[in-house]
This record gives sequence, structure tokens and C-alpha cells, in this order.
Amino acid sequence: MVDKPGGMTSHDVVARVRRLAGTRKVGHAGTLDPMATGVLVLGINRATRLLGHLMLTEKRYDATVRLGVATSTDDAEGEVLASTPAAHLEESAVRAALATQVGDLLQVPTAVSAIKVDGKRAYQRVRDGEQVELKARPVTVHDLVVSDVRTAGEHVDVDISLRCSSGTYVRAIARDVGAALGVGGHLTALRRTAVGPYDLAVAHTLAELEASFTTLPIAAAARAAFPAVELDEAAADDVRVGRRLDLALDTLSAVFAPDGEFLALYEPREGQARAVAVFV
Repeated sequence: MVDKPGGMTSHDVVARVRRLAGTRKVGHAGTLDPMATGVLVLGINRATRLLGHLMLTEKRYDATVRLGVATSTDDAEGEVLASTPAAHLEESAVRAALATQVGDLLQVPTAVSAIKVDGKRAYQRVRDGEQVELKARPVTVHDLVVSDVRTAGEHVDVDISLRCSSGTYVRAIARDVGAALGVGGHLTALRRTAVGPYDLAVAHTLAELEASFTTLPIAAAARAAFPAVELDEAAADDVRVGRRLDLALDTLSAVFAPDGEFLALYEPREGQARAVAVFV
């Protein structure tokens, strides 16, 4: 787990960790924009196969929304499209607008996103001068807390913390709240504080990793992210060759040998447990 600094792409972080780990087999779960900081989950070698199953987890963020300025990217890195005085906004109106962003939403992602349109990233199409219109997608914001509302000259800055589904664009929340209030809005800061069960407490800065390269063992990562099932040796041998198990599971689960070795991810199917990915 890396605590990504601002000013670097997620790919930049992967490249740095490849050098530190001495392997090219490094991947990440969930892109963070260059401006954003915080938890970036990386997998090394066989742990990269866990990453696809972690993409669907909840995420937590702290962010600052600036009301009164709309940008081309819905964050501070884009061109200013419009600037509108917002100091007249009542705090109650700001809080009410943000309250509409909680629950099951149909959200239009920002045009400058990593979503593919006909095989090409949306942000690349924008850079190439194309007009990009993305379809609204269902997302869920489980909770959103406003911790501060303050006037900054003619604008209003709002500090928020939220817990949301994967695929939620916090930039889009800033854009939509600004539009609803008639003044425009964008993000000036974004920090991801957790991806699923992994939070800042288990994340290391790049400087810390340079000084002492530390990883979370794959068994510990799997136990944190999935229900754990302890097997006897006979069942463990079946798992090692990918056999089905006569085992009742409620959901995708991590299965372990008697000595604690992480063996595989199994899912319930047709009354049995079937292998999704075997790691031994």
C-alpha cells in the first residue's frame, strides 16, 4: 500500500515500486489523479491477481470543493471555464446541495477520466480535441459529511469526507453541486483515505519505501479483504489443483491451508464452492 504524493500519476508510482521491488510485475487497483494523494493499493508478482477483485470495494475520501469556479477537468488542474461570485451562498444552502449527493445516484463521469470510449481513454480524446459525452452511471455515496464551509474571497470552500462505491467521481460531485447552486464548482484537494479494508495506517510513503521496502503479505491482504475459510489438509490439496469443494459459502471468500497459507479465492456456485483464482 502506497500513500501516493501529489503531482505523480498512478503509473509513476507503479514504475517507482517496480524499481524498488526488482520486478516488472506490479499493478494497482483504482487510479488516482495526479492531483490526488492517499491510498493506492499495489500488487506485486502473484498478488497482482488479487487486484481485479479489489476494484469493486468501497472507497473513502477527504476533499475540498471550491464553489464559484468551474474548470475543464472539474479539478484544480483544468482550465477555468467560468468564475462566478459565490460568497452570497448561505451555509445551509451549501449543505443542502451536498446532501443531494448521498445515496444511489446516476452520475455523469468527468470527461477527463480513464473511462474508455470505443477503446480509447476519454481523457486522451479530450486532449486530442474531441468532444466527449459520457453516459450517466449508477454509483452510491453511502455517507457524506461536511466538516467546514468558509468564504475564500468571492468563492466558498467546503471540506467534505465521504464513503462511496468504486467508480464514484468526487470531481463530479463538486461539479454537480456547483451547478445546482448556480455558481459552478471544482475540487481543489482530494485525498483517498481508504480502499476497502486498507487505510492510511497500512500505507507507506515512497520515501519510507525507499528507506525500507515493506509489503503486506498476501495472506494478510486476503484476510483483510475477504471472508476467510480455514480448510483441512485434504480440502487444501483439492484447492491446489482447482477442484470444487462441498463447502457452503455466502460470497467470494479466501481459503487457507491449515498452516495459514493463502491458497485461493472461491465463490458459491450451484451449491458448491468453485475456484475463481488459485494462488499456489
